[in-house]
Parts: sequence; structure tokens; C-alpha cells
Amino acid sequence: MEICIIGLLKSGKTTIFNVLTKGKADTTTYATTALTPNIGVSKVPEPRMQVLDKIFHPKKVIPAEVKYVDIVGIAKDLGKGEGISGQFLSYLSNADALLHVVRAFENENVPHIEGDINPKRDIATMNLELVFSDLVIIERRLKRLEDSLKGAKQSERDLLSKEQALLQRIKLELEKDVPIWQQSLAGDEIKSVANYQFLTAKPMLIVINIGENQLKLDKSLETEMRSTYSHAQFEVVAICGKLEMELTQLGEADGAEFRKDLGLTEPAVDCIIRLSYQLLGLISFFTTVSEELKAWTITKGTSAVKAAGKIHSDMERGFIRAEVINFHDLDRCGSLAEARKHGLLKLEGKNYIVQDGDVITFLFNI
Repeated sequence: MEICIIGLLKSGKTTIFNVLTKGKADTTTYATTALTPNIGVSKVPEPRMQVLDKIFHPKKVIPAEVKYVDIVGIAKDLGKGEGISGQFLSYLSNADALLHVVRAFENENVPHIEGDINPKRDIATMNLELVFSDLVIIERRLKRLEDSLKGAKQSERDLLSKEQALLQRIKLELEKDVPIWQQSLAGDEIKSVANYQFLTAKPMLIVINIGENQLKLDKSLETEMRSTYSHAQFEVVAICGKLEMELTQLGEADGAEFRKDLGLTEPAVDCIIRLSYQLLGLISFFTTVSEELKAWTITKGTSAVKAAGKIHSDMERGFIRAEVINFHDLDRCGSLAEARKHGLLKLEGKNYIVQDGDVITFLFNI
């Protein structure tokens, strides 16, 4: 999973990047012309792997990872209504989701670029930039479609005309500042435009960056934003980036102690990854091969044969069957041998739909 971090200048997005990756990227360089983003990885917190570790005693435990890309130089162009292009657009297009850091904290030493704090205005400003970028892509494609239709055969014209009509409909809504994820598109229409990698079609996680004096207001801020932008592809969480970055530097034990004293229920990174999984409809399954316990991330509804392909294409091609037991059953039994006695270890075919927490051994032959 790859998530791109965006935000207006001085919103604290690089601070959030450091929180998520335990990185040490420079947070004082507010303006930059660098085209190279901050890139880091976060291990997905997975308590179930601790239990599986005690059952299987593997030599190596490998959790799933999330890649975060913090585009440090993009902020200088935001708010101008010019859209996003070049390398910045490439980074954003390749992301599975966008994480938009929105400033809510006050700091007279770091004045807001608009002069005052207004999260809803900043969200609208960013959305406008994303909309402009999508409009540029659509206009270019519509021009090519118009040229292609002139000399197309009848069999080709139907497909081209259908695509043209869909893009024109999307364009009309974008011109009303309605992002694609808020438009009423059918399932097949969403699939047909997926290759365009439209920015306003990507799931959006809003991170409201609050100050320490706003910690008790986090839930009310989240509720207010959710009521304004209610949608399945939109989620919001309020965290104090500065405080969370300081806590990550304390170490796990000391950080947990301070977090408890402050009434914070979970680390920000755990919360953000959990919400990201929900937004993208992701689940985890586990394998124990060659004394290696590993977590894998797939989309809900993935079949056993496609899950095998996630590990290696040879496993998908030569798939025979999958030996499956769910984590809860295995935890209750304490061992595979005991689970087998109770008939809980199942043999499944290629059409089996993998469930969250499945522990799977794939049998294949090439």
C-alpha cells in the first residue's frame, strides 16, 4: 500500500510523515524547490502476529508495510488553481490513497499562508487543485477521442463514444467542484476510468493537525468534518502532530506511558493505518513458510488463487489448493495439530474467498 501525503504550506505534513515513519525529515524547511519527496515505510501494527509467533516459533517475523510519500515541494504551487503536474502528479497518481494534512493548530511563529486558521477552506483549496488536475487529464483524453472517432470503424465507434460520454459527464461535475468520489458512478463506470488514476477518485484521509491545547476537541472536530464530507471514500482523524512526533522519539514504553497520561487511546500511526485499511477495503492474511511468519495485504473479496499470486505468480499459475485456518480458531486451539483434531483446518479451492486473519499454506505445482 502506498499513501501520498499532501497539504498546504506550513500545515505540518512533514511532521505527520515523521510520526508515521519514525523519520527525521526536516520540518523547518517550509518552502522548497526539491523535486525529491520524503519517502518512508511504516510497519503495520498487527497484534495477531505476536500470538502466531508463540504458536509457530518462526525464525523471522515480517509484518506488512505501508509506504508513505511526502511531497515536500508541491505546497508552493497550491492554492493557485493551476492543478498539479509533472513529477508531483506522477507520485500522486501512483498512490493508493491520499492523506491530506489540514492545519488546525495556532502558532504565531509559523503564520498560516492565508493569514488565519480555517480547515474547511484549506480542504476546499486542496480539492480545487485536485479537480483542476483531473480536468486537464480529461480534456486531453477527450481531444484524442474526438480525433480517433473521425476515422474509427463502426465496431470501434461504439466503445469510443461510450467512453467520450462518460468523461463528458464526469467533466461537467468536476466543473461544479464535485470530486469523482462524490459523483454517482456505477461500478462498471468506476472500473472503466480506473486506468486514468484520477486524483479526485482516490480515497481521502483527512488528518486534522491540532495543537496540544486542542486535544480535548479532537472528537468534535472529527464529527464536524465527517458531517460535512460524509462518504465511504472519506475519513477523518484529528491528531497533534508535534506531540505525536515527540512521543515517537521517547521510545515505545515511555511513549505509551505519556500517551496514557494524556488520555490518548492509541498511537497516531496505528489509528491512521487502521483507517487507511478501512478506506481501501483491505484485509490481512498470514503465511508460515520456511520458518518465516509473514503478513500479506489484499483487498476484501480476493480469491485464494489471487492471494497466492500476491506471494508469487508461479503460485497462482500452479495453484492446487489452500490449507486454511482462521486466526481465531487457531488461537483458541493453540496449535495446528489441535486445530486439525477439531476439523478446523480446511482444504479450499481457487475460488475460496480469503477472510481477514486467515493463516494459509498454498499448495502448487509448476
